[in-house]
Amino acid sequence: MTDAKDNGAGAGAEEHKLIAERRAKLAALREHAVAFPNDFRRDALAGELHEAFGERSGEWLDANPTRVTVGGRLMVKRDMGKASFGKLADRTGLIQLYLQHETLGAAYEAFKGWDIGDIVGAGGVLFRTRKGELSVRADSLRLLVKALRPLPDKWHGLADTETRYRRRYVDLIVNEASRNVFRTRARIVRYLRDFLDALDFLEVETPMMQPIPGGAAARPFRTHHNALDLDMYLRIAPELYLKRLIVGGLERVYEINRNFRNEGLSTQHNPEFTMLELYLAYADYRDLMEWIEKATRGLAGALHGSQRISYQGRAYDLGKAFRRLTLEQALIEHGPGIDPLSLRDPTYLRKRCEQLGIKVEHADGAGKLQIALFEKTAESALLDPTFVYAYPAEVSPLSRPNDADPFVADRFEFFLAGREIANGFSELNDPEEQAARFRAQVARKDKGDEEAMFYDADYVRALEYGMPPAAGLGAGIDRLVMFFTDSPSIRDVILFPHMRPEAQ
Repeated sequence: MTDAKDNGAGAGAEEHKLIAERRAKLAALREHAVAFPNDFRRDALAGELHEAFGERSGEWLDANPTRVTVGGRLMVKRDMGKASFGKLADRTGLIQLYLQHETLGAAYEAFKGWDIGDIVGAGGVLFRTRKGELSVRADSLRLLVKALRPLPDKWHGLADTETRYRRRYVDLIVNEASRNVFRTRARIVRYLRDFLDALDFLEVETPMMQPIPGGAAARPFRTHHNALDLDMYLRIAPELYLKRLIVGGLERVYEINRNFRNEGLSTQHNPEFTMLELYLAYADYRDLMEWIEKATRGLAGALHGSQRISYQGRAYDLGKAFRRLTLEQALIEHGPGIDPLSLRDPTYLRKRCEQLGIKVEHADGAGKLQIALFEKTAESALLDPTFVYAYPAEVSPLSRPNDADPFVADRFEFFLAGREIANGFSELNDPEEQAARFRAQVARKDKGDEEAMFYDADYVRALEYGMPPAAGLGAGIDRLVMFFTDSPSIRDVILFPHMRPEAQ
């Protein structure tokens, strides 16, 4: 690329000048041709040509003339008088064009005025240059799209992180690494689908607009349905609808879904995010831990061909057994100076929270206080793959209580690289207990807890028809992609992350 110096941070005077020049070229083009034609068709892609002919010698190519039609974005342009070179980028890579005035005539002269970023079509015969590069000796050449804005300079690229997120379309044009992140994301989703389909799970779709937001402790987005004159909520989780399907006899279901939570933004949080959520009858939370361990290793092998993964400069060995410890064990291990004998004493826990600057509410019980301490002291220290189980029942309103210790639920969270990847538990299928849990959540909401759950009478009614013993799991696709693509921020793995409005 040779015609722009802007690194993406803003449109300066030089960029405005370049845009004006390109608009003038487009105006001239409109006077004597169709400016944006749509009758060009290519029959070859760059990557396929390199794969098929990359090892063929120049002599072989000359003896076996192969005609191709290629099209893509002009990324390199070298004018050498009566002959020139250009490189086109398509979705598979780059292919070089060799252009001669003698062969192309007027089209060659027009090419001299084209710009980096224009979309071009060409036809010709494959050959190998003196430097050995597979190329197309073009005998036809067309401008398909006149690009009005210059691309970032090739030596600086689109370096400004915020601009990369705001103008993802430019980021994808110039950064191969970004394109690869989203190719890997697609492979991860495909792998998970294939994994579950092979286990006889049924992929389903549940409502994204719900009259009652449920399935998680989160603040929802609210909207209004005019025809029904009804307040609706963007879903925070599909859980309660998926479990209705378990009641209905669809014993293994999953959904790869978009969820929405009206919360802050960070390197780990986006208000709109993707989850894999699944439920299966006649299973418990321990079955899900086995599934996660197997699926995570399978992904590592499918993506990297190894169980050893490097993430942000640290090595992770996914081939080793994933660690398992209770939440209280994690607190003892990582909570500075915590008293193991006082882990269920609300007075003691509240004092520890205050000492660490953790904001808590007067109504918070020992379970809620334990979670506050855990998130402050232990979560970020769980680097190697770790299952933390036996979560307090107080913060697990949809989980089955443990038979031997009702203070805790049969629930776990899976941590990797210091962040939660998945949350799973044995499902509470006692309708009377679930109704009582909902009432307790409503009481919290009445006291100002915006993340507390609503009372969902229809879900309780569904449980009254009988839900078989079951287990459920929610796994964060975005965070999983972060790990397997070595991406430090969730914004790196979401094509169009939410951001504050751009300054004008």
